Amino acid sequence: MQNSSLNKKDWFKDRGYLHLTNRINKVDKTNVLHYVSNFKKVQNHRFSPFILKQTNDRRYKFSKDLNRRSHKAVNDKGEIITNSKMRPIMYSTHIDSHIYSYYSHKIIQPNYENYLKTDKALNDCITAYRQIVNDDGIRFKYNVDFAKEVFEVIKQKENCAVLAFDIKNFFPTLNHLQLKKIWSKILGTKSLPKDHYAVFKSITNYSYFYYDDLRVGVNGNLNEKKIANLKNQGKFQLFENYQDFKDSEIQVYKNQKKKDGVISGIPQGLPISAMLANLYMLPFDENIVQKLVKSKDCYYRRYSDDLVVICDVEDIDETQKIIKEEIEKIKLTISTDKTEKFIFKRVDNKLECFKIKNDKLISNSYLQYLGFDFYGYKTLIKSANVSRFYREMKESIAMKAKRVDKIQSKCLTNDAIIFKRKIYRLYSFRGIKSRELPGSKVVYLKGKLIKKDFTRKYRGNFIKYAYRASDIMEAPEIRRQLRRHMIILKRYMNKFNFDNIP
Repeated sequence: MQNSSLNKKDWFKDRGYLHLTNRINKVDKTNVLHYVSNFKKVQNHRFSPFILKQTNDRRYKFSKDLNRRSHKAVNDKGEIITNSKMRPIMYSTHIDSHIYSYYSHKIIQPNYENYLKTDKALNDCITAYRQIVNDDGIRFKYNVDFAKEVFEVIKQKENCAVLAFDIKNFFPTLNHLQLKKIWSKILGTKSLPKDHYAVFKSITNYSYFYYDDLRVGVNGNLNEKKIANLKNQGKFQLFENYQDFKDSEIQVYKNQKKKDGVISGIPQGLPISAMLANLYMLPFDENIVQKLVKSKDCYYRRYSDDLVVICDVEDIDETQKIIKEEIEKIKLTISTDKTEKFIFKRVDNKLECFKIKNDKLISNSYLQYLGFDFYGYKTLIKSANVSRFYREMKESIAMKAKRVDKIQSKCLTNDAIIFKRKIYRLYSFRGIKSRELPGSKVVYLKGKLIKKDFTRKYRGNFIKYAYRASDIMEAPEIRRQLRRHMIILKRYMNKFNFDNIP
């Protein structure tokens, strides 16, 4: 039974970043609601270009060529290249974001959920970007719960095969005609209504400019003085108006990504992107449920573009063939280098995982799913995630050391004081408790800029996530993974000459 006290996501969100149009605050919610819920206004709304910000996700993997773990790799030409994954995240103006969020949360999502509820097997298979209530009715499920469900099924079946698939270039290759067709189907219309079509056009025939190009203002930097003057007028935005933006000569690009000769793809990072990703996969999900779940008693789960199927060992080839055929029907491609096959079976009364590679079984393997490594007899947090935690910890301390050096040089002092409270909160067990933290922001009120204090909820750190995952999965080995985190933290802090570090 669903608990009415659960906090469902609100379509309205107070966004803090600067864009081409003015910032929208919580006090403006009523006016914004009147605008975004008026289909004629949305139909005639002029959507602005997105800001494209590229995040670099370094991936440390073992390289046979380099004979060590590294974020570098060797390509076919023998050149050393980075294996970092670039994630292009798009940011829309505040009003555009609210339109996307309203249409996603208030119109498309409810229709999508109602459609899924007509088939329980289908409803159970899609886990990402949905608010699914946990069995206790107290909270919503998240990746830990979904991973545990898959691992528990494997434990129950014992002798079974597991196939893990990943869709190649998911967001950049979504076919627009296919998306439009499924969107109309969910709404129960033959074609998209004019307001929905305006939203559809804005995320398929979109334009954007690079965040880095904003740094090309006065003296090679963004014109902070100009932005400060705009804030004094109550305009929390990058430019005076759209003409001012055009005069800046910042290059604006159109979406030119193609697949099979046609413009394809939708932006990542928009409030509507995740919902449309689920929507696009609907025909595939339905066919897999019919052909594998109901016909062959397979277990299928999809978390965004990560697919996992549990089947009988003798059905591996046929299952793989069906997945490949069905994904091609919706004009997508399975990433062959990320497709993995495993067999789980009991050996000496212990459930073990064997990876199938070149028709050979490799022992002591593990299934990697939603940030966890499952060996059959134990579950661990993905090693890359633990490494990232320690890397961020060290980078944060090193950054604070640089700031102390700057203060010493500027103030001509030998004092080297580091404020440890925030470091402990972010990178140790001392930060696992939720709490209210003080904050402040500048608002424009009655013709003046006023500093407004507020409190925000701190929800914990990676250690809290690990401890909680350990409890949910009943896997004490996860806690043991991070048992030395405090020793490592203090040891690294001691590398720097801080006066208040023993």
